[in-house]
Amino acid sequence: MQNLKTHTRKMWHLGLTGVLTVYVGAVMAMQTPSDKPTGAFTPDALDDWSERSFAGNTRYELVEDAGIKVLRGHTQGKASILYREQTIDLQTKPIIEWSWKIDNTYKNIDERSRDGDDFPARLYVVAQTGFLPWETVAINYVWASETDIGEDWVNPYTEKAHMVAVQSGDEQSGSWVLQSRNVAEDFKTYFDTDITELSGYAVMVDGDNTGQEATAWFGQISFSAP
Repeated sequence: MQNLKTHTRKMWHLGLTGVLTVYVGAVMAMQTPSDKPTGAFTPDALDDWSERSFAGNTRYELVEDAGIKVLRGHTQGKASILYREQTIDLQTKPIIEWSWKIDNTYKNIDERSRDGDDFPARLYVVAQTGFLPWETVAINYVWASETDIGEDWVNPYTEKAHMVAVQSGDEQSGSWVLQSRNVAEDFKTYFDTDITELSGYAVMVDGDNTGQEATAWFGQISFSAP
């Protein structure tokens, strides 16, 4: 498993070992505030997840929120990613749904730059595009600090990763936000390629570039038909 923040920031390869409704083109992107997460992580839910450190470790743990087991990530100027290698058939289940919550965003950063490539919450989806380990593309759905919802940009470290601000700012801090994206349509929009399956996905809470602190919570992540 290669360095994941290198696929957005330093490149990651999964699948190999070694509120308002916002439309971007034809892409569906729903976000809805809620007082509880979408669903629970079971006690053994993280057994097939792995962690990779890039600059120290984000602290990931299962906790209860509103009586529901969720994943909590806390960073104090550190960065590690929690990833799951799993093949997802986007021809039958192109819709990813999840919920998340943060305690705060970051201050005085340029998220489109390498020095500002930190987010209080990220959700990655990764697809293999060839036989070689580095032949991958990734979309980062991020809770941005400064960038407006609906904006997107090429990751400052690699053109093989694309950033999409699906939530932004502190207006919803402390509240659960339910999100939904059509992953297949997003890959077509941002990479002009037809992706039929994912090789994995991941979450991240990172503050290593800016040295800032944040906590994020993630509810169940699921894939479904349109």
